[in-house]
Amino acid sequence: MAKKSVIPFGPQHPVLPEPIHLDLVVEDEKIVEAIPSIGFIHRGLESLVDKRDFNQMTYVAERTCGICSFQHGMGYCEAVERIFDVEIPDRAKFLRTIWAELGRMHSHLLWLGLLADGFGFENLFYQAWRVREKVLDMQEMTSGGRLIFSVNCVGGVIKDITDEQLRIILSTIAEVEEELQVLSKTFLEDYSVQSRLVRVGVLTKEQAHERGCCGPFGRASGIHSDMRKLGYAAYPHIDFEPIVSHEGDCYARCKCRIMEVFQSIDILRQAIAKIPASDELSVQVKGNPDGEAFVRLEQPRGEAVYYVKASGKPFVERMRIRTPTFANLPGLCEMLKNTELADVGLLILTIDPCVSCTER
Repeated sequence: MAKKSVIPFGPQHPVLPEPIHLDLVVEDEKIVEAIPSIGFIHRGLESLVDKRDFNQMTYVAERTCGICSFQHGMGYCEAVERIFDVEIPDRAKFLRTIWAELGRMHSHLLWLGLLADGFGFENLFYQAWRVREKVLDMQEMTSGGRLIFSVNCVGGVIKDITDEQLRIILSTIAEVEEELQVLSKTFLEDYSVQSRLVRVGVLTKEQAHERGCCGPFGRASGIHSDMRKLGYAAYPHIDFEPIVSHEGDCYARCKCRIMEVFQSIDILRQAIAKIPASDELSVQVKGNPDGEAFVRLEQPRGEAVYYVKASGKPFVERMRIRTPTFANLPGLCEMLKNTELADVGLLILTIDPCVSCTER
């Protein structure tokens, strides 16, 4: 009978740019159990509610995560707007949708590069990030920031995207689509890549459902769930369906994210074609928020939950964010069972962890 050992994984690891810590119980090279250690990072972002007023907290929320910062700011603003019971202008809804999908594209392309780096395909890593640079250029052109946009405000947005910029976005995403088609052939058809991804880290639909998995991680196991279908921002005017796979392995998670980049390109084309012409970008909110609101959004990594409670003062009483990585950790621990120790770094990468925003 093989002897069990406990191997600490992290919090710093050469494969992962995330401070995640797991205690791995192993028998020889097989993992028997994975025990996460949560709470390694302490930034105190949520406690800033008593130091920054409800408008300033928009910028604090954006800095929860550098990769999906725009959607953090949008989620917070949507929660406060529900408390005020205000409807933002239609053009602002479409602008938020455009920026959200650009953020999804750059996040998935970043992940694809990290995945390639994780299984040692350095050239593929460079190519994925080269394509991502074009998305970052579009974000910088429209918002002024490559990662932190700072364009959300309670009541709408503070910047517009000109018609010329919209035309540039359309031409650029056509280039990204063409280059991504070449990249996707390597990710999905190359034998050496398939040998590292196919039937590795399988999580069944039942297991994913029981553990509350979300985002591409859950959809790769057959969970038909996408918070964009709830109809926030301009998504009620967009025709799309969640990208779902049923294999539940690392290959399916890679395929789902690649298909979601293509889907984001299609959503951008629809949003630009349907965006209404208007000079109104925001509505003025009067007074201070009084009440509480609960908002769900689809970030690149999955469902994020935003809760805001206020009592008629300039400072909200509580801001709480539940990020998709927190929801996906139970599925990760289940997926790691009976896998090889050498695959752990790759398996953790496939949930696209963002530990820094999970442990605010």
